Amino acid sequence: MEKIRQPFQGVWNIVRFNWQFYILSGGFLLLLVVLYNYPGTALRPYILIIGVLVLLPIVISLAVSYYVYDLSGLYELKWIDNNTPNDKIRIININAGFDETSVLLQQKFPNAQLEVLDFYDPLKHTEVSIKRARKAYPPFPGTKTVTTTHLPFTDDTADKIFVIFAAHEIRNEAERIIFFKELKRIIKPGGEIIITEHLRDLPNFMAYNIGFTHFYAKATWLRVFGAAGLTIKKEQKLTAFISTFILIK
Repeated sequence: MEKIRQPFQGVWNIVRFNWQFYILSGGFLLLLVVLYNYPGTALRPYILIIGVLVLLPIVISLAVSYYVYDLSGLYELKWIDNNTPNDKIRIININAGFDETSVLLQQKFPNAQLEVLDFYDPLKHTEVSIKRARKAYPPFPGTKTVTTTHLPFTDDTADKIFVIFAAHEIRNEAERIIFFKELKRIIKPGGEIIITEHLRDLPNFMAYNIGFTHFYAKATWLRVFGAAGLTIKKEQKLTAFISTFILIK
């Protein structure tokens, strides 16, 4: 598969889409440096401790992000089975306003009919990072804007459905269950729904600190899958920080 992503692209996206956080953190650290070097100050040990407590989580989160998004092979998609390379299967790729995978899926499944859906709603998804990402990455050609409660397909029409780092943006659980019921409705018998997410677990807490609360625990996902009438065919981990659930009817 032709290499599309650039070195450090993943971690650089995190920095540029959340630049205000890094500027504020850098300004605070610069203030600590000034205070630390102020003549006669008796607070240097405390300033040093505060500086470490601020800097260390940033360094760890960026290092983990570089490993996950740039080194792990996540976007090489080798972890996705392609057992129908020559078949004209129908693939649906669903995102929440930021699409890094449709071009890659098109390469991996060159004969597939790829349809891309975007359920981004500016009234619900108010994070400034998503707005910046949408400006930096134009939608895949032909992307359809949809809602989470209705997908514009008839029953049993998709062979594979991908929802990569998007489903957690549906913050209301009842809405999330309806969304997964829609996925169940449009997937063919024997078809696969591939859900990739960070989890609210210890590895992601160690990596992202309080930021891990933006993710959902595995038990939450299992409850949603069950309520939607879906079964886990396979669960796999590309790294300790990412889980993929392959679901079937």
